Amino acid sequence: MSKTVLLVDDNPVQLSTRQMVLSQAGLEVQVATSADSALALLRSLSDGQKIGVIVTDHIMPEATGSDFIRLVRKVNPEVPVIVISGLAEAEQEYAGMDILFRQKPCPPPELIQLVQSAVAKSEQR
Repeated sequence: MSKTVLLVDDNPVQLSTRQMVLSQAGLEVQVATSADSALALLRSLSDGQKIGVIVTDHIMPEATGSDFIRLVRKVNPEVPVIVISGLAEAEQEYAGMDILFRQKPCPPPELIQLVQSAVAKSEQR
């Protein structure tokens, strides 16, 4: 079972807060501050390593969340993805991408539950 979460956000406060919340819930957390660094991390994983779920922001400097997800799907088509955004209208950009969209704020208990459910779902695939 892979309880490893990849957090992707260019906002250091959001990133560190989510990392702390998920770590305290017993999850292993990897962080990336950009789409490029997240993709590099995904490509560098050895055969035995697996990301259980990706939690990403929608707006990042070099790519929108939907652009990032299109690239992720080329590297790992099965990984569950949770997109958290302050823009409700952004959800339509993810139509047909098999992601879970949540609008900010996403309180810690909800974030933990979403991540644990996504990890459990990935194990069933």
